[in-house]
Amino acid sequence: MKVLVIGSGGREHAIIYKLKKDKRIKELFCARGNAGISKIATLVDIDENDTKSLIDFVKKENIDLTIVGPEVPLVNGIVDKFEKENLKIFGPNKECAKLEGSKSFCKDFLVRHNINTAKYKEYTDVNLAIKEIDGFGYPVVIKADGLCGGKGVLICKNRQEAIQGLKEIMDNKVFKTAGDKVVVEEFLEGIEMSVLAFVDNNSIVPMVSAKDHKKVFNGEKGLNTGGMGTFSPSDIYTENLEKRIKIDILDKTLEGFKKDNLNFKGVLFVGLMVNDGVPKVLEFNTRFGDPETQVVLTRLETELVDIIEAILNNSLDKIDIKYTKKECVCVILSSGGYPEKYEIEKEIYGLENLDDDIVVYHSGTKLKDGKLVTNGGRVLGITCLDSSVEVASNKVYENIKKINFENMHFRTDIGR
Repeated sequence: MKVLVIGSGGREHAIIYKLKKDKRIKELFCARGNAGISKIATLVDIDENDTKSLIDFVKKENIDLTIVGPEVPLVNGIVDKFEKENLKIFGPNKECAKLEGSKSFCKDFLVRHNINTAKYKEYTDVNLAIKEIDGFGYPVVIKADGLCGGKGVLICKNRQEAIQGLKEIMDNKVFKTAGDKVVVEEFLEGIEMSVLAFVDNNSIVPMVSAKDHKKVFNGEKGLNTGGMGTFSPSDIYTENLEKRIKIDILDKTLEGFKKDNLNFKGVLFVGLMVNDGVPKVLEFNTRFGDPETQVVLTRLETELVDIIEAILNNSLDKIDIKYTKKECVCVILSSGGYPEKYEIEKEIYGLENLDDDIVVYHSGTKLKDGKLVTNGGRVLGITCLDSSVEVASNKVYENIKKINFENMHFRTDIGR
């Protein structure tokens, strides 16, 4: 079997790391990948959004299965184009990917299908939004409607901040056309968590839980990032909460897909806010989350290809998906200054000194003149599977002491 994974981050490295253990897979390719991925797969120099070149490559190499990591190709309709050519691809189609690609499309879906979420209103007129902004109370949440690489959400403490935020998004176009429309929401209190689920036309099967830390500094302080670390299982994911999420969120979502004729096949990421045991949906993503994937797939025992084949054949309910009882922690090492301005091409030292039970998922790395250097905001995900989150976390931090690159930044409270 020959498999192509599309994407270049830690999520894609985790997918490929899992696939590499499957003896049925003879060749693994990644477009474009990174320095870490290059050690276990053949890198293909094709942009993840160049669908035509990807299709040509898949035909030329007789690839049996393509797996899409990032959201932009999905929102642009890569799955529809592959399927038109009768090529096997894993991920939701363009219509389903709108659940991530458009905040207003997602909110409309949630409200129509009676799924708990924050009260909201959408605006295309900045003056009307400013006129009505006080009606939501403060703090207030303002979201650019389209994709912004995880940066299109503002939490504004007062009227002045809200007006400034609306003008930045809608007038100054800081998120380009993604801000032509905004969604304004009431602010939800509680504990943020996420659930990843495998989905086909008949079933929605949650994966093991994971807790992600979005803020750049310890204690959930500072700016939002793509994720500074994660651990699995989540410390708040009780049996009662699991049941409630299944009945109130997941089951209703599957019914909504059926009623709306949304042919969803792939992975659904559900961002939740939990308050007094009541979960409300913050957002849907239509692919594996990053860095949640790094801990969830490290715990997955069932072969990923078997799950994917079951989803594509609408037989997800026939497969028993197993995970290790061991627990997992992943801490992200980022470039200094991330998520704002940061420098790249800083040489990375010390990876050869790590313990054997440490897995390093590369997020933003490349090789330059034979040396491993940084190539992004989030650089490495230092990961460990052990008897408990506490033990795994301690091992991760002991090993981080052996790693160094200029202006390296990481949180010291993940899993602690």
